[in-house]
Amino acid sequence: MRLGGTAYIVPDYDAGISFFTALGWQVTADVDQGRKRWVTVSDGAMTLVLARAEGAVQSAAIGNQFAGRVGLFLHTDDFAGAAARITAAGGTFEETPRREPYGTVAVWSDPWGTRWDLIEPA
Repeated sequence: MRLGGTAYIVPDYDAGISFFTALGWQVTADVDQGRKRWVTVSDGAMTLVLARAEGAVQSAAIGNQFAGRVGLFLHTDDFAGAAARITAAGGTFEETPRREPYGTVAVWSDPWGTRWDLIEPA
């Protein structure tokens, strides 16, 4: 067995698609299922299943999917280029990049407030 993807709650499918494709990810599925869609995006290694929030509990999880912690770790070989794409797509960096033993890293938030790390491994 292997993990095939993880759910990522968004307020709207198309907003999620727009954000992730602006980062350079690919839409790998977009299937209309009537009241919802099966939408997946992938960076080539990781797949996110975009799940449109339904109801108050799911809507409250948008931007807080990891209880305020960084929950996703995006790796890059070009920190400055990736940071520019993230910012242009609507992401916001919470700090200036810092050097750690494992590489260059900075915390950023996507347009909905979910916190990520951008890491250029050492």
